[in-house]
Amino acid sequence: MQDLAARHGIEVLCVQPPMLLSNYINDDGHPAILLGRSPERDRDIESIQMLIRNCARAGVPSIKYNLCILGVLRTGFVSGRGDSLYSQWQLARSHPATPLTIAGHVSADTFWERITYFLDRVIPVANEYRVRMACHPHDPGVPPAGYQGVDSVLGTVDGLKRLIDIQASPYHGLNFCQGTIAEMLDDPSAKIYDVIRYFGSRQKIFNVHFRNIRGHRDDFMEVFPDEGDVDMVKAIRVYQEVGYPHMLMPDHVPSADSDPNSLQSFAFCYGYIRGLIQSLQV
Repeated sequence: MQDLAARHGIEVLCVQPPMLLSNYINDDGHPAILLGRSPERDRDIESIQMLIRNCARAGVPSIKYNLCILGVLRTGFVSGRGDSLYSQWQLARSHPATPLTIAGHVSADTFWERITYFLDRVIPVANEYRVRMACHPHDPGVPPAGYQGVDSVLGTVDGLKRLIDIQASPYHGLNFCQGTIAEMLDDPSAKIYDVIRYFGSRQKIFNVHFRNIRGHRDDFMEVFPDEGDVDMVKAIRVYQEVGYPHMLMPDHVPSADSDPNSLQSFAFCYGYIRGLIQSLQV
């Protein structure tokens, strides 16, 4: 992959493992880490450790992963700009297919035990090989133990603060999904910038999903970056303020029947991000 990228004048700076995706646990081919099921989880952790070693050998400096049970929760779509559709989450309108997932009831204490078990075995290897491990927050935040019996502990800013404190390491941090973190807040247009400052000033942001929402916790839609509630110009200036050195990328772009695979939406978002970066360099 690095060789292919180099032939086209680009470089690979982050990869995602073939497990610990943003999947709903019932559909996950590797659920053992999040189910706390040994010895299967130990074998999966060994695979992650091997991936870290291989990334170091191939010159890939970071790995993005998820530690979620419920996957990415949405309730449908609403009409957006032009012929686009925006994905939406409204907790009050959400009706899960089953009362529980295959994980059953997962309390905050249980979830933290499983997260800590994973980090205690993975971050020391990341330290040794100097590969940054970037954890994605839970998308979206849900009430404690209030959705299919799971307390999604990484669905709040306080939960993310606790996460980064589990291991004191420059290689343990966040895939800072700005959209997901905005979804955690009751007033993202006012509060997101201080959250960026908190994690950015501690060098805990390893990758940014630079997307916008309209709405707030428990009721929002995912929109184009230039029309949401968060001032993206102000946001990118805060990343510059804290000395953020890594990538900004689109995430969860709007869809349209006329835009197969959302390629036009992605192109718009890439161009928007590139323009903002260039505006900081004037």
